[in-house]
Amino acid sequence: HTVIAPDGNPVIFQQLPTASILPDISIVLCAGMYIDLDILFKEIEIAKLPPDRLFIDPNAVIITPDIKKAEKESGLIHSIASTGSGTGEAVIQRIKRRKDILFAKDVPILSKNIKDTKDYLRSNLSKDNRIILEGTQGYGLSLLHSPFYPHVTSRDTTAAGFLSEAGLSPIDVDEVVLTLRAFPIRVGGNSGPLPNEINWDILSKESGSTMHLVEYTSVTNKTRRVARFDKEVINQAIATNNPSEIVLNHIDYVDSDCFDKEFLTEKSLNFIRELEIQLKVRFAYIGTSPSLTIPIEDATIK
Repeated sequence: HTVIAPDGNPVIFQQLPTASILPDISIVLCAGMYIDLDILFKEIEIAKLPPDRLFIDPNAVIITPDIKKAEKESGLIHSIASTGSGTGEAVIQRIKRRKDILFAKDVPILSKNIKDTKDYLRSNLSKDNRIILEGTQGYGLSLLHSPFYPHVTSRDTTAAGFLSEAGLSPIDVDEVVLTLRAFPIRVGGNSGPLPNEINWDILSKESGSTMHLVEYTSVTNKTRRVARFDKEVINQAIATNNPSEIVLNHIDYVDSDCFDKEFLTEKSLNFIRELEIQLKVRFAYIGTSPSLTIPIEDATIK
């Protein structure tokens, strides 16, 4: 995920959660993690994360060079536009119960960070401390629930799936926040169905932006595919995750006059209200730029 740092610069994390850039936050990589050590160490340096704030479960799996090589040789990069990160192959090897699989507990350099994260999270809950689980990717890429199989990721991408990987119970949850995009995306290449697909030229023109809008994937730096809002997969995401709050991002793609502003225009508000009618929901927050998300009840209209 990409997060905007306090200095205004975007930071891309593949291994660490986005909150890693904040001070006094404990970062937990649970048993469901698949860790690329080279990327992890680079991100620790970027986040200036001290060892005493990073906890890694002993059962997290390490993505070794051999695992990445096997994934690249599998053909998935071409057939479904996989990022080739090695995560999928690591999941496969874990399921096969390979005896030579490398766990975090087997890596000496991680010894100072190893902790039973289930116990750590449970002890924090017993003290009424707040825990946020940051999910990976979107509902439409879920290995289990997506309508687009085989063009999916290697794991479940639902709130329930995240809990399982973290070792927490459903009754521990008091909020589920679902984040949507005004214009959905997929990675470039043969990445599967994308209903109502358009291109960045059309989006830029319709938004009224004076600059050409375009996005690149966080892992492979490919130009993303983009489409108009499709309610079908979002209805499924809402039904499966039963969110307590919904955030709608990229409203500036609807009307560039909203970019980085704490107000909405008539054009953007009409778009929001139409989606709320289609989805039978109310949005709690609206993203007007990568660095600004506003409570919809506080937004003024201009």
